[in-house]
Formats: sequence, C-alpha cells, structure tokens
Amino acid sequence: MRASFGNEHTLPDRRPGVTPNGGFSPDSRHGSPTLHSVQSAILAGVDPTDAERLASVPSLASASRVMPLPGGITNRNYRVDLPTGSVVVRLSDPESSDLAIDRHHEYLNTLAAASSGAGAPVVDYRENAGVLIVGWIEGRTFSSADVADPANLSRIAAACRQLHAGPRFASAFDMFVIQARYRSLVSQRGYRLPDRYDEFAPMVERMRLAMAAHPEPTVPCNNDLLAANFIDDGQRLWLIDYEYSGNNEASFELGNIWSESTLPAELLDPLVEAYWGRITPDLVARARLWALMSQYGWMLWAAIQEAISPIDFDYWSWGLEKYERAVLAFDGTAFEGWLDSVGGGGAGRP
Repeated sequence: MRASFGNEHTLPDRRPGVTPNGGFSPDSRHGSPTLHSVQSAILAGVDPTDAERLASVPSLASASRVMPLPGGITNRNYRVDLPTGSVVVRLSDPESSDLAIDRHHEYLNTLAAASSGAGAPVVDYRENAGVLIVGWIEGRTFSSADVADPANLSRIAAACRQLHAGPRFASAFDMFVIQARYRSLVSQRGYRLPDRYDEFAPMVERMRLAMAAHPEPTVPCNNDLLAANFIDDGQRLWLIDYEYSGNNEASFELGNIWSESTLPAELLDPLVEAYWGRITPDLVARARLWALMSQYGWMLWAAIQEAISPIDFDYWSWGLEKYERAVLAFDGTAFEGWLDSVGGGGAGRP
C-alpha cells in the first residue's frame, strides 16, 4: 500500500447527485449510495461490493480513477485519484476483530503517526463503514532485499526513531497477550495448529518472565513493519499501515523487522546498533527474543486468517514459514543465552 501527503488531501464538499469528472455520488432521488454516471474504466477491476462501499463515501464523490493496490493480506486497498490529489482507501471487514485489530485505535494511532512525521496524513475515516483514507505517498515500496541492504539499516532505524519519539498511541501492543488471545480463539473454534505448537508454551513463559524482569520503556510502535510497509520517497522512508500499532518496546519493532524480511543473522547486530547508537549483548538478545515471539504469535494469526479471510492468499504457508524458523530457535543452543542476557539486564538497557 502507498499513500501521499500535502495540500492535496483537503477534500471539497459535495452536493448529492452532482458527479463532475465522471465520478460517483449518492443517488439524490433515493438517498442510498449507488454508482452514478461512472465510466466503466474508473472501476475496472474493483469488486462490486467494494465499489458500492467506495461510492458511499462523500469525500470520494469526484473520483476520476480507482485502482486496486496489490499485496494486502488483511484488507483491500485502493488508490483513488481526486481533483485535489490521490489517496489510499483501505476497506476492512468486521472479522478483523478476531485478529485483535481495534479500528478506532488504528485511526487514532494513524493520526499520531502522521503527527510524528513518520506516517501519511489521515484524510477521512468512516468507522461504521470500515473505511480509512490516507494520503498517497509518491515513492517506491521496499522489498525484503531493500530491508536487507546494509545501506538502508540506518534509514530504517531513523524512521523508527521518528515514530517512537512521537505522540503516545491510544493502545498498547504486547505479543505475549496477543498470542494468548489468538491461541484461545484457535482452541475455541477448532482451527488447526502446526505440529508441536503447544510444546513450546513453557519456553514462551520463560521468555515472558525473563523479559519482564527488566522491561524497556514502551514507545509508539507500528508492530508490523514488513518490507511493504516502508515507502521510500527518494529522500526518506515513511512507515505505513497501523492496524497492529500500539505502545510497545522498541526492541520488538527491531526484532519484528528482522524477522519479517527474513534477514540473515549477521544483520541483527547492525540494525540494533543503528537504532540505539550502541550494541550490547542484552539489546541484541532482546530483539532476537522478540523476533522469536513474533514468529510464534503470527503463526496463529495465519491459522485464524486461513479460516476466516475471503482474500485469496495462502495464509497457512505464510505462517508456517515463520513458525519453522521459530522451531529452529526453540530447539537451538542459543536460546538459554538470550534468556540470560535479557534476564540479567545490564548496562546496555535503555
């Protein structure tokens, strides 16, 4: 998903039934949202149900072009061109509450991220309709290879620091709490689990206790910085998509970035150093444990999505790839050393 910024997100008032530029508007005779005088090219490739939802938003009435954006695995995203500029429209469904997504908190946190300068501005929000609109950022979406480029680590760290120094978010995010919620839901509904999943629960509890012994101060975090949530405008990086945002430890952000792009082990140290300005065993171990916990938790996210999502995506394989890396870490020889490093605190703690 991409987004933009600047004066183009000031949207004009619209009168019902008026559709300049071949746009769409609510039907002025019946008072219900319908597609009205829209050229077929404008909505080519748009799901009919999504088209009706887009048509119901007054601020989009003068749209001249609507394009589906690829890559969303929780929502459907569209670029909409308006006379005042382009925006990104995110359409979500009620089932997303199963994924521990609070849409109102997402909206408030997206506002805060924009205030920090790290995120795109909010243009419109329709809570009951599941619609969030942000400005379009002209730039290039990162790939995992971009995240893995050592030259980009300092830029990634700078973007994270900008977000983390901004206004507090309206919600908290703790992967231990989220994972427990996901596990309960999976059990209640009989969704499938990968082999050995519950076998690692005692090790997860040891992680939780060790990390709670010397917690980091929480900061406003995105918590979902896969490569596609970095946009490079040629000068700086922007952080987008705040569905899972919440106040959290910065080390989770770093560990999750490292995990989501499947970075090699040797890049975790420079990422940690780029963010903190120093490198110590406990800072690296903390990021590494959070990476492990994110892999373990996101596996359940995938199990839930496999069961409830209408999006054509192989969630199970996506989650299993993360889980298999988690199994290697749980079964490996480094785990005890990570626990010792974070449980003992040390001079490297923030």
